[in-house]
Amino acid sequence: MIRIESLRANWRLIPIATALAVALVAAGSIYLPPAIDWHYTFRPAARELLVLRDPYAIDGFYYPAWALVPILPLAVLPENIGRALFFLLSLGALAYTGYRMGAKPLALAAFIGSPLVVHGVLNANIDWLPILGFVLPPWLGMFFVVIKPQIGFVVAIFWLVEAWRKGRWREVLKVSLPTAIGLGLSFVIFGFWPQRFGRTLSFWWNASLWPMSIPVGLVLLVTSIRTRRIEPAMAAAPCLSPYVLFHSWAGALLAIATFQMEMFVAVAGLWLLVLIRAVG
Repeated sequence: MIRIESLRANWRLIPIATALAVALVAAGSIYLPPAIDWHYTFRPAARELLVLRDPYAIDGFYYPAWALVPILPLAVLPENIGRALFFLLSLGALAYTGYRMGAKPLALAAFIGSPLVVHGVLNANIDWLPILGFVLPPWLGMFFVVIKPQIGFVVAIFWLVEAWRKGRWREVLKVSLPTAIGLGLSFVIFGFWPQRFGRTLSFWWNASLWPMSIPVGLVLLVTSIRTRRIEPAMAAAPCLSPYVLFHSWAGALLAIATFQMEMFVAVAGLWLLVLIRAVG
């Protein structure tokens, strides 16, 4: 009887949740500022894929084609509505990842309110996809973390080492083979698209600390493998990448999700950095 009453209570919440979602999308479609990555890159690339054309014909799209799959339904909507839904989807995925990483509500709120997350979701970038991969089963998460290697490639290394420890080559293949096949097929269909990465190194908005951050990244990589914890690997990837956008450091920030005070200090420091850059 108690279970039936609980189900009824949950069913009553559906109209409320639906109305709230509609209101948020409507407000977002009106008040959210234009999103450069949605307008110029991801929506056009998704629309190209929908009509079976080459998404890599869109300047700025450098990612595995499956990165577009979650946003295909949004690309057919009017741009402002799709952008609002993309905004909510991004925030929801980042909040869910933080929750799965063990963040308490206040730490999670600080993370979502950090300039890294704010910058990423306002630009409508897809950093939330590789970050979401951190909390997925490794064989599936591998598809996500390779979308942006500057966020997730060290996590991929961590998973492969853990797979080797668990079951040697058999487990390594179980974790890596689906993504390897996916990449191979994408090269057959679209050509060797990773060669486009070289262009990104000359972009003025590159926020990488490479090569000065290499020692830090290597220490974090070794720490992750020795302690068998994923968090240092999450922080290591941007340190070992020659190209990292400002908002792509959000994956590294999430590595301290369980440390509430440290998260507050880190976010405060990031906002201070933004303020100094703004007035300087």
